[in-house]
Amino acid sequence: MVDEDAFEVLLISPQRKGKGLLFPKGGWEKDETIEDAAQRETVEEAGVRGEVECKLGTWYFENKSGDTAYEGHMFPLFVTEQLDSWPEKEIRERTWMNVCEARRLCQNGWMKEALELLVSRLTSQSKRTKGELYPGIERTSSGRATILPLGCRAQLLSLPLPSSTEEA
Repeated sequence: MVDEDAFEVLLISPQRKGKGLLFPKGGWEKDETIEDAAQRETVEEAGVRGEVECKLGTWYFENKSGDTAYEGHMFPLFVTEQLDSWPEKEIRERTWMNVCEARRLCQNGWMKEALELLVSRLTSQSKRTKGELYPGIERTSSGRATILPLGCRAQLLSLPLPSSTEEA
């Protein structure tokens, strides 16, 4: 069993400064798989690369004005590389923190639900091994990519469904 204090999660600041933090999220292009979109968005917004693991679930949410609804697919990403420079470095801050801090600082309820699901999976007392739950966690090139006494850094990210409208 892994204690939730054994790993950290990465949250980023919103593009427009406001209260709270969030997990990277973004669009899913028609010509890419959802896993490729997850990798791309995480590099663009948080400047990290890693292994996209088993989908946590699907959540529905609205934009701030409440006039558009989205369907978000949440995945954990076990980080294997943290970049010094990334596309949104000038407009976003990234912060590694423990689960308790993430619960307190994450601004979206549906993202908090995804975090709880990740924590539940990683701390489960079931007979399934963590390797069965997340095939990538046994493969490691750094202390951030494994669930061992050294800990794990897990990145959650969400992707809405691809746009169904073509731009002319």
